[in-house]
Amino acid sequence: MDYYELLGLDKTADAKEIKSSYRKLAMKYHPDRNPDNAEAEEKFKQINEAYAILSNPEKKQRFDTYGSADPQAQFSGDIFDIFNSFFGAGGGVGGAGQAARSRGFDGEDLEANLVVTYEEARAGATVPLKVDRMQACDRCDGNRAEPGSEGKKTCPSCQGAGQVRRQTQSIFGTMVSNQVCQQCRGAGEVVVTPCGKCSGAGRQKATESVDVSLPKGIDGGYRLRIPQEGNVGIDGGRKGDLYVYIDIEPHESFTRDGDDLHYQLDIGVAQATLGSAFEIPTIDAEEENEALNVPAGTQPGTEFRLRGKGMPRLQRSGVGDLVVTVNVVVPNKLSTEAKEAMENYAKLANEEIEEKENLMDRIKGLFS
Repeated sequence: MDYYELLGLDKTADAKEIKSSYRKLAMKYHPDRNPDNAEAEEKFKQINEAYAILSNPEKKQRFDTYGSADPQAQFSGDIFDIFNSFFGAGGGVGGAGQAARSRGFDGEDLEANLVVTYEEARAGATVPLKVDRMQACDRCDGNRAEPGSEGKKTCPSCQGAGQVRRQTQSIFGTMVSNQVCQQCRGAGEVVVTPCGKCSGAGRQKATESVDVSLPKGIDGGYRLRIPQEGNVGIDGGRKGDLYVYIDIEPHESFTRDGDDLHYQLDIGVAQATLGSAFEIPTIDAEEENEALNVPAGTQPGTEFRLRGKGMPRLQRSGVGDLVVTVNVVVPNKLSTEAKEAMENYAKLANEEIEEKENLMDRIKGLFS
């Protein structure tokens, strides 16, 4: 599988381009936007797998070099890389080796996209999110050894230290250095009989549901951190975190501007001219519609504010407003009676204009 091709990128793409392409494709193929579409769901999983590899510098380098970065087949390599990133290859035998053996290896952080509704954002709802992640193998329970087997034993190469001493000759004499043990990859232990299901990785892929608690008033573009909902660790290591990018689903009635919501009220010419009362929907389904009196002579584009009917201010007190904008709709066709009424109205309006013009002419004549 070519992860670059999946994300529509060249192999020269930098981290910013990789992230940007991933977010666009993840939104496009998200299961919530493609219900009952198995192909889109599979594409979504592949995109997430590609990003998990290409966003990790070490895994990206391995993929660029070997053309493969299968998490199930990478246990040894991942352990080696994680060990080096935390402790370095030249640490003391007792210190680093003991730390790796007792600490285990932490799971990776994950990223996901979540599309929420205006109503969920306003209420601060808890929304379920499907996440593809590494969980403890259900056969060996993360122990990495085949159940009923001997389990693990002290590494014979490093005697449990996690590192081995190497001597090399140079013009300066004998050089001694400590290197990560190649047999146990710094763990200090080796599995005698690897688990038949996870091949000794201790982890397996699983799709699970995670509850995402939304802060009231959250908007698109925010990122939420959910501790320990990422990949499971290895040999007792801590779970990674889950970072959720929030996007807001368009609403059929409202648009949003910060904490304010906007609603377009379509009214007729007669209603704008004579005035009328209207029922305005609100974003809270449990609330009743709000009454709005549009006075006579209201012009197109006039705005009315319904205080406190917008979105809660994120991490602040107070609520935004619902801004109602009047849109005067001119009918395409009129009944005979309506047409006569409009013609009489236009005639009166023209007579009024003529009277005003005559009056202005008389005034000008007095001062000329």
